[in-house]
Amino acid sequence: MKTFRTMLKTELKISLRGMDMFIFAICVPVVVLAILGILYGNRPAYEGAEYTFLEQSFGALATISICAGGVMGLPLVVSDYRGKGILKRYQVTPVSPSLILLVQVTIYTLYAVFSLLLLCLTAVIFFDCQFRGSPVVFFGGYLLIIVSMFSIGMMVGGIAPNTKMAGVIASILYFPMLIFSGGDAALRGHARSTAKNRGYITADAGNKIAEISLPGITG
Repeated sequence: MKTFRTMLKTELKISLRGMDMFIFAICVPVVVLAILGILYGNRPAYEGAEYTFLEQSFGALATISICAGGVMGLPLVVSDYRGKGILKRYQVTPVSPSLILLVQVTIYTLYAVFSLLLLCLTAVIFFDCQFRGSPVVFFGGYLLIIVSMFSIGMMVGGIAPNTKMAGVIASILYFPMLIFSGGDAALRGHARSTAKNRGYITADAGNKIAEISLPGITG
């Protein structure tokens, strides 16, 4: 456990030094939330709705950080460790290579959780959002997205021949998920065909659970 804490502290410092995940996993979701809040305010999601557009979109906004870490951060880190032979070197030490991978998963989970807390505080304090639904269902969907995205990220990092190719694959996966799975401001304006096809995006299943849980949507 002491080894895990030491490695976590060191790897977290390295990750924060890069600033990429701080921007995409922490800052971007809050900025998008602020833009939606300014544009839509307390406007209902649709005429007669008991919840606002912002409350309905909260679940999708909460997944931006997970997608950034899962399909952008993890593949690059794992591929980089493989390319530099770091994982092989751990095999001849008392520390298992799986421990460093667990540390990386923990770091990106921390990013996602911190982003979620920051979104909640921003939505409640500045935009008077009220979450009347089921926290249990929401966190169930949230956990589903984390497991799905991080599994994809580990797989991409494991099969990519080099870091450059991992970056290309990560970009191909990340941006369609961000745009079509619900983690964008224009989701409600998607054409019917696009909205139908987004059901094939991995993050969409968890997004649907998250979107209907907190506002208390029943239909």
